[in-house]
Amino acid sequence: MRRGGGQRAVYGEENDLLEDELNQKVSALKRITIDIGEEVRLHNKELAGMDNDMDKVGGFLSQTMGRLKGISRHGYGKLYCYLFLFALAVFFVMYWMIRLK
Repeated sequence: MRRGGGQRAVYGEENDLLEDELNQKVSALKRITIDIGEEVRLHNKELAGMDNDMDKVGGFLSQTMGRLKGISRHGYGKLYCYLFLFALAVFFVMYWMIRLK
């Protein structure tokens, strides 16, 4: 009978050690899960900001396209097209010169 009691004590100690290890692993998983949740919230916030910015850009682009259509109807389309191409060329040359430095 004593032998059985000694084994129970050994098993009890082993169970306690295994329980402690399991608690440590569960705590580590909990910390990781909390970190992932915080990261997801941060990324969702950034995505919402980007969505708002894209909406603003879309509105600006639609206004610009409306103005270009109005200009093309009044007969100054060719002049403004040349002006736009000239400005685009100037910006491209400036960008190219900056990139070479």
